[in-house]
Amino acid sequence: MTAELLINVTPQETRVATVENGQLVDIRVERVQKLGLVGTILQGTVRRVLPGMEAAFVDVGLEKAAFLHVSDLVGARDADENGERTTQPIARVLREGQTLAVQVIKDPLGTKGARVTSNLNAPSRYLVMMPSESGVGISTRIDDETERERLRSLVEELRGEGTAGYIVRTAADGADRAALVEDMDYLGKVWQGIATRRGSAPPGSVIFRDLPLVQRLLRDSRDEELERIRIDSRETYRECRAFCEEYVPDLAERIEHYPGERPIFDLHGTEDEIERALNRKVSLKSGGYLVIDQTESMTTIDINTGGYVGRRNLEETIFKTNLEAAQAIARQLRLRNLGGIIIIDFIDMSDEEHRRQVLRALEKALERDRSRTSVSEVSALGLVEMTRKRTRESLEQVLCEECPTCEGRGTQKTRETVGFEITREIIRQVRQFEIDSVTVLAAAEMVEFFTEERADDLAGLEEFVGVPVRLQTEQFYPREHYDVVLR
Repeated sequence: MTAELLINVTPQETRVATVENGQLVDIRVERVQKLGLVGTILQGTVRRVLPGMEAAFVDVGLEKAAFLHVSDLVGARDADENGERTTQPIARVLREGQTLAVQVIKDPLGTKGARVTSNLNAPSRYLVMMPSESGVGISTRIDDETERERLRSLVEELRGEGTAGYIVRTAADGADRAALVEDMDYLGKVWQGIATRRGSAPPGSVIFRDLPLVQRLLRDSRDEELERIRIDSRETYRECRAFCEEYVPDLAERIEHYPGERPIFDLHGTEDEIERALNRKVSLKSGGYLVIDQTESMTTIDINTGGYVGRRNLEETIFKTNLEAAQAIARQLRLRNLGGIIIIDFIDMSDEEHRRQVLRALEKALERDRSRTSVSEVSALGLVEMTRKRTRESLEQVLCEECPTCEGRGTQKTRETVGFEITREIIRQVRQFEIDSVTVLAAAEMVEFFTEERADDLAGLEEFVGVPVRLQTEQFYPREHYDVVLR
């Protein structure tokens, strides 16, 4: 399967859409006012050491302090007398006020600050240099054992004795010796610059920042997967072309400038797909649908047959719906960038073979996902539990904010419920104060509710409290907002 990148650039925002077979599967958004931080190295100051959590909060110049766990702290792991690695208590390694260079491994998410590590690294096209490590790791996505051994031996030979460790990236599959030597030379220069700035950088400053979004995606992409890259900014096109000619020559000829009057994200209905990705409900071609609910702790996905009635029997209908849902779920996880714990409630299947096939279909569909996923077996309650690595905000968190009307509940009170609240508030106020009249300031729909649907109730309320009740429309009041004014 080949993919196409559509890149939309404006002065304040860059959006990169990945389209496979004419269908949007991934969208990345980077805004000037809110750049992603993963990979950025910052000079930090330890503000609090928490022995009970074996963690520390580090001030790195962001709105919220960053979280550093002892497992991400260089120098906290030592070999004991038996040669086994043990972790020291964090209070022995860190002290409050200590200056420390850290690298962001997770962007701030919701109410949580960034997660950081002191095990710094520098990435390139084929390798990730890890100066604090000594071994060589190979990407698990390179599954050919012969190729894995070739790369491991080659990198071990090139890095020499007692130097930094390296992780060989997926893009290195098939890379020759010259390409790896060039990458190592580049990383050596990058690290030299980091080491120099690290010694003099003031707290809260940036020591190293990774490439911008577009160049980063081009660097990390697999050549054989990208068929075409279209960019609607001539300046960005020139920058990307020059970048690829130097670092990713195989991609240089696939980059095109898109000069069309029609917005580039109108191609393949990309803009409409992004809009649909913000909805809870996802329709399936068969007539079934998914309901996706994202909370702070986890994401739940429910599958329903909807209007799909099938052709044979109920079990076959359920099986077909679940199979289609498995494909749709894998796509939605990538598109919405949903991470953490994910609970999937497939429609109950009585046939054990059907359950196995649906689970296998889900795992197969997730193989193209760059983020690491782990899928469990079907639980005793018929649920599939899975995790997906989360390093940045979801699409909804990037593009949306909490609704000020419902305050994030996702629902609002009915007009009847708000009407009863207003009634109770009027009674409460009348019993406390000597008044001549009551004026209720409310949304237009609530005024209409009282004057048309519940006119008799309003008359009964006036008789009960013994004073006239007037209604006044406030144009900008939402349904649940009202004021009771006494005169």
